[in-house]
Amino acid sequence: MLRYARSALAALVLLASPAAAEIELSLYLGWQGVSDSRGSGTLPGGAAFSRKFNWDGKPFEAPIYYGGRAMWWNSNNIGFGVEGTHTKAYASAADLAATGLGRFELSDGHNIITANVMKRWPGFFKGSNFTPYLGAGVGLAIPHVDAQVVGATNRTFDYEQTGIALRGIAGMKYDLNDRWALFGEYQITWSDNDITLDADPAVPGQLPGRLSTELTTHAINFGVSYSF
Repeated sequence: MLRYARSALAALVLLASPAAAEIELSLYLGWQGVSDSRGSGTLPGGAAFSRKFNWDGKPFEAPIYYGGRAMWWNSNNIGFGVEGTHTKAYASAADLAATGLGRFELSDGHNIITANVMKRWPGFFKGSNFTPYLGAGVGLAIPHVDAQVVGATNRTFDYEQTGIALRGIAGMKYDLNDRWALFGEYQITWSDNDITLDADPAVPGQLPGRLSTELTTHAINFGVSYSF
């Protein structure tokens, strides 16, 4: 994960203008939900399933939902940066019962890492400290998979790089002074996930399983930014 983040950071530094006037660091918390999606695949050993999953985001249960980004703004108020968001997704009890899983959650988190491009409009509201902004990003989904098949002696419990991820942002910033600002925003993320379910070592020759699904999250974020 760190290798991908460092590569994205290096590319964005090269893209940003040498005369960039501002670096902005932002942290946020908020509410996050997950849209229903179809999940299909096989359990370890070969039992197939295909079902519409009713995901739950549980943003306020530990570990909570959070995120952060670093942006390099140039004189045209176009920014380049990197962002990481700790989203989460839990399968419902009905989904578990229907698929033969005793546990399935991406709870430490369904981590979305993207390289972003953003545009802001300072002075859009004349005489006001409010600045609207929009942004988009592309990157990777790197969830922590926590899953167990009913009756298995083992548990899948590890980070996986599961597929491509996209991000959209629309927000409003309020400048407290030249350095500090508060902001609120809406975010949507989409990811294409191909998740591996570990084979049970107690069953000789058992093949791993998999679960493939597209996850779309929606979030309302509130945070603080520091610029220098």
